[in-house]
Amino acid sequence: MNELHYLTATELAHLLATQQVSAVEVIQAHLDRIDEVNPRVNAIVTLVAEQALAAAAAADAREPTGPLHGLPVAHKDLVDTAGIRTTYGSPLFANNVPRRDHLIVQRLRTAGAITIGKTNTPEFGTGSHTVNDVFGATRNPYDLSKSAGGSSGGAAAALASGMVPLADGSDMGGSLRNPASFCNVVGLRPTPGRAPNPSEIAAWFSLPVSGPMARTVEDLTLMLGTIAGFDRRCPYSIKEDLKLDPEQSIAGLHVAWSPDLGSLPVDHRTMEVTARAPKVLEQLGAHVEQVDLDLSGAEEAFRTYRAWYYALAFGDLTNLGPNTAWNVEQGRRVTGTDLAKAELARSSLYQRMATFFDTYDILIAPVSQVPPFPIERPYVDEINGEKMPDYLAWMRSAYWISVLHAPAASVPAGFTADGLPIGLHIVGRPFEDAEVLRVARAFEQVTLHGLNRPPL
Repeated sequence: MNELHYLTATELAHLLATQQVSAVEVIQAHLDRIDEVNPRVNAIVTLVAEQALAAAAAADAREPTGPLHGLPVAHKDLVDTAGIRTTYGSPLFANNVPRRDHLIVQRLRTAGAITIGKTNTPEFGTGSHTVNDVFGATRNPYDLSKSAGGSSGGAAAALASGMVPLADGSDMGGSLRNPASFCNVVGLRPTPGRAPNPSEIAAWFSLPVSGPMARTVEDLTLMLGTIAGFDRRCPYSIKEDLKLDPEQSIAGLHVAWSPDLGSLPVDHRTMEVTARAPKVLEQLGAHVEQVDLDLSGAEEAFRTYRAWYYALAFGDLTNLGPNTAWNVEQGRRVTGTDLAKAELARSSLYQRMATFFDTYDILIAPVSQVPPFPIERPYVDEINGEKMPDYLAWMRSAYWISVLHAPAASVPAGFTADGLPIGLHIVGRPFEDAEVLRVARAFEQVTLHGLNRPPL
């Protein structure tokens, strides 16, 4: 009980349901933890302590309203929260206070969760290093001199530090998976439409998704169950119920192992840690085969669609940060012919991977091509002697997977010799999120890497 802040969401939910602790006690324990470690980590950028305590007192005075009743949750500073400052990591919106909640916030509150604050993100979620001109950089709890990843870096660092048991995030090119890998937590990029992401700008654009982050797969599953479900405002929203049984055996599954996603440079430290994963899954009864993966077309499709979206979403804004401005400029150059080529490339890749998944149930690979890097560096500009052409290129191991319309999780895979976390990428067939969670849970339960707490 002295470490209430490091209990899992599932454990806390049981204690709350059986009245062994109160919601006020749970919220206060996490507020105390935030006071203790957030000044060093800078993960929670807007704290609503009084509001959270008042909501906890109200929760204690009524019957439970849902599976997350009385649990603290933090929301990424990209999602609107009614009455709570939401900056999108941009000085242009430093004092912005939305009037309504994003759908994921609504669903978490309906499930009984209590908002405790907002988590840091780069400007408009641009990039996998969480730093902006409003709040500064979020530091990695395992090594404060290193990046926490991004763009859900504040969420991942807050989870790893024990500031919250659950946090939401978003992912276009790896933003739920890269920071989970960097911070030794779990993050799931669901199949697009699983956790609906309504948009008034690009309603049919399926690359960005909302999703859950937690310290355990069981907690991730608990949270996903509350945010998933049909919403007619999202035209590709999934109607089918999500049937989750992550404790089912993975014996007999056919697993493809790609150490480099076909052709990418991967840091030797990352390679050394992730190379242990196939043996773990074999010991659990899965059939693992190393494959020569062909993801050609992913690069062209992702970059074209991302650029187009940035010009659409942010093209009318001025005084943007360099990464956002670069993306907007790339988008302004996109032609109809470019979009046609990108659609052909993505369609061909999708059909090729459909054939691939006729043979294999799951694909495993590194989440990120590198371990956490020094926080002063704006991005990774070189891997194994190969120069990266721009700030996006080092994230290809994540954003190539985004193009597949598939569920993908990051689960702790181990640590480098100097104690930096590395995540394993678990990718499933489109719409088979439950299979991804089942494999992630089995791997997590055998390896127990997620129990390794940061030295704060």
